[in-house]
Amino acid sequence: MSSVRELFIILISSSLVSNVVLSQFLGLCPFLGVSRKTNTAAGMGAAVIFVITLASAVAGVIYKFVLTPLHLEYLQTIVFILVIAALVQFVEMFLRKAIPALYEALGVYLPLITTNCAVLGVALTNVQKKYGILTGVVNGFATAVGFTIAIVILAGIREKIEFNDIPKPFRGMPIVLLTAGLMAIAFCGFSGLL
Repeated sequence: MSSVRELFIILISSSLVSNVVLSQFLGLCPFLGVSRKTNTAAGMGAAVIFVITLASAVAGVIYKFVLTPLHLEYLQTIVFILVIAALVQFVEMFLRKAIPALYEALGVYLPLITTNCAVLGVALTNVQKKYGILTGVVNGFATAVGFTIAIVILAGIREKIEFNDIPKPFRGMPIVLLTAGLMAIAFCGFSGLL
């Protein structure tokens, strides 16, 4: 059983110090594509939190109780992709019924969670670091929270940038990439927390 201290370190490390987007560069498609407005970014973050946390739990259970006893560990990537795809379908159906405005705002990026390398990366990291189910879920949740923090901050900055006079060569994606790079440098400051 993991100690509370170990879980807290994983929580801080996965969300801030080793931010999935800003230090590992996983999940850049939705990070750059959905970060135009803060409400849309927050909605995407909430969907990613749900999917990654649940995928970490389900993948951990399947790995521990199905793949390992049957010596089928080599199938982990395929199984994890299927689990993630099923969870994203569930989120998509839920949002379409419950919050149609958010469903429309997320557009093509919602199905892209299926192929979001951050989601699969967390499931594989949990296995590679030999995390238990609880530790893996905490790691997944913290990673998703880190993704949400990063995407909401970028969306807020992008909303403010719209009102600035930016030189023509930097307009659009160049200024967004420059901003993301500066955010990555700023997040390096969190490494002193651990």
